[in-house]
Amino acid sequence: MRDEAAAARLEAAAVTDRGLNERRPHNEDSMLSDAEHRIFAVADGVGGAEAGEVASKTAIDILGEAFREHRDGDDAEDLMEIAIQRANDSIFQLSRDDARYRSMATTIVALHLDGSRATVGHVGDSRLYRYTPDGQLLRETDDHSVVEEEVRAGRMTPEQAAHHPSRNIISRAIGAEAAVEVDTKTFDFDSGTTFLLCSDGITRHIPDEEIAAILRGAPSLELACEVMKERCFERGAEDNLTAVLVRVGGRGRRAAPTQPGADDEEVTLIQERPKNVPPAHGGGTGSLLQRPFHNVGVQAAATAAAAASPTVAPTEPARPSAEARHAAEPEAPSRAGGALRTLGVLLVLSAVGVAAFYAGMLFGRRGEAERAALSAAPAATATPSTAAAETDGARFERLRRAVDLQPTAEAARMADEMKARPLAAEDPEFLYLYGRALLLSDRQPEAADAFERAVQKAGEHQTSRNGELKIDARLAQVAAHLRAGDAERARLAADSLAEFIRAPGVGANTGAAPAVTP
Repeated sequence: MRDEAAAARLEAAAVTDRGLNERRPHNEDSMLSDAEHRIFAVADGVGGAEAGEVASKTAIDILGEAFREHRDGDDAEDLMEIAIQRANDSIFQLSRDDARYRSMATTIVALHLDGSRATVGHVGDSRLYRYTPDGQLLRETDDHSVVEEEVRAGRMTPEQAAHHPSRNIISRAIGAEAAVEVDTKTFDFDSGTTFLLCSDGITRHIPDEEIAAILRGAPSLELACEVMKERCFERGAEDNLTAVLVRVGGRGRRAAPTQPGADDEEVTLIQERPKNVPPAHGGGTGSLLQRPFHNVGVQAAATAAAAASPTVAPTEPARPSAEARHAAEPEAPSRAGGALRTLGVLLVLSAVGVAAFYAGMLFGRRGEAERAALSAAPAATATPSTAAAETDGARFERLRRAVDLQPTAEAARMADEMKARPLAAEDPEFLYLYGRALLLSDRQPEAADAFERAVQKAGEHQTSRNGELKIDARLAQVAAHLRAGDAERARLAADSLAEFIRAPGVGANTGAAPAVTP
């Protein structure tokens, strides 16, 4: 039996910041931390400038209003689904009515607490973690992103996904389309549990094991929030970052069970809900659907427009000096921004589907071969004496990892190596890596050009390795065009990739299974 009185005690803390990327002058994240009504949420807006702010704030406002009117007897999971669906309707309609917001959308992760029961609603790649009293960190949400879906399908490993150029392109968001699929679930938890809701500005810099260490070691939730922010700043903080921490029942070890065997293991109740819940009638949560929510989006738009400015709001936490920002130059990819709606369109194209599946097989096969090569030559470094002993696969893997760790520095190094004319290179692998460095440095148009050149050079010498590289480069080019908001070029690149994959003999030439024509 659980201690409901202890579970009722609740403390919360939060942090949000626009990060260090000067190309992102606005904080498009929004958050909700309402201890009175026990509703918490983080929304990560996309669409650029004030549009992302409007989308995330609209979703948060609608969710908060729904749970402020939550009555005893209402099903919290139904209410969560309905509120997020209404937010989707409002954001999508506003994007159609006002050209300024035509590409806006937002992720959301929401948590409602009722005694020792948690209800979660989720769309996109913002996450919910549960840190148990016995020190386990459990991720309660699955990212709705292209690479994470490949991982879940078994076509890509988590290690490959962590370094994939498209790892931050989301496949589902609120407001991107007329309808959205919402993941919801309910589970029980123990007194002393800590919940973390966060945007990907946190998780792209802080891995899960480090999050667990922070929650374990910080003496307070406020300090844990500050530590997470500091870690992100130390590592570039190239995206907006938001974290909401909630602890229920106080800190400490799990209480001993009051009855033998009553609490031998954590009780978890997962309830998958039907998608796109139809409007209810009468009282309860159904009354929520009868009320106009569109004005919430209009009000959010007006608020964001009035506050739109490249300067930081006075209430935002202090940030480092210009020198510190320069020293912490972003070294990781930026968010897809206004390209989210474009992605929603492209994902229904068979070309992108084929490309994602095929590239997953290639990355899987190549990753195994390269890991074996690295194991055989563990001392390989960038020094000339060891470079000669490397296999081609091991060398490529080493250079790729260097690009992923320091894309800006590697892009500059490669440009210097080619005397400021990197696109004049004849080596398709060099061109692919240069494009990857540009992509991860948020220089999308230049990255697309480098990938195009890599495709051309790979096509001049038809080998199995160049066939794989050509597919990788074209897929990365699609990602670059999406992030740049160029829907037409992204579509053309995807079409070109699909044609190449469907070409007779491609499976044999690359050593992969033939692609399935949709």
